[in-house]
Amino acid sequence: MTGLILLEDDPVLRLELCEFLDDCGFATDTAANLHEFHQRFAPQRHSIAVLDLGLPDGDGLQLIGRMRQSGHRLGIVVLSARGGTAARIQGLDIGADYYLAKGCDLDELAATLASLQRRLGFEHEERPWLLELGARRLTPPGAPPVALSQQDLLVLRCLMQEVGRDVSRQQVVEALGEDFLQYDQRRLDTQMRRLRRNVEQASGQRLPVKTLRNAGYCFYTAVHIQT
Repeated sequence: MTGLILLEDDPVLRLELCEFLDDCGFATDTAANLHEFHQRFAPQRHSIAVLDLGLPDGDGLQLIGRMRQSGHRLGIVVLSARGGTAARIQGLDIGADYYLAKGCDLDELAATLASLQRRLGFEHEERPWLLELGARRLTPPGAPPVALSQQDLLVLRCLMQEVGRDVSRQQVVEALGEDFLQYDQRRLDTQMRRLRRNVEQASGQRLPVKTLRNAGYCFYTAVHIQT
């Protein structure tokens, strides 16, 4: 899972972007200003940075210049309200790999980050997540197994059998043995939040499931299902 650090001073936008980036499969850390960025940035952990420019304690352009001078092999994407041509040229000249204006479609941000991963060679063959149906447990790569409830097992089997493909909420609900038309959708939201939390607390790893904006879910990394 690629480590990413997000620098954004607006707390609401920072939370929204962090959740989106996590859903895209990044291990995301956040900073609200330059001071926090320098405290939290770790070259051995962070391969990509998504940076705002207008910050309460300085200018993100100076940060980009310093990062490039340091020689860190870091992919840099600017996400800024400075959307004019001159600002974009300045950002790219100083060392940003991509420059996006705030308000861009989040799918454009996801595609930009995927392109940056490919270009910098950060993509690699991942060890699979193991789902053991009989033992009713999920084992993340390099982490201890996580015990599952029967409902968690049914949800994960539904998603992991369609790995890399979008699975609708209706498919998940029907995998639980429920009538989709009668089912309270809030129950599924609660179950997914609880499942994510339990996996992360037990294993230290984020569950690689992307939420498809009220449409469904996608388990996006390598899997192995054992009966």
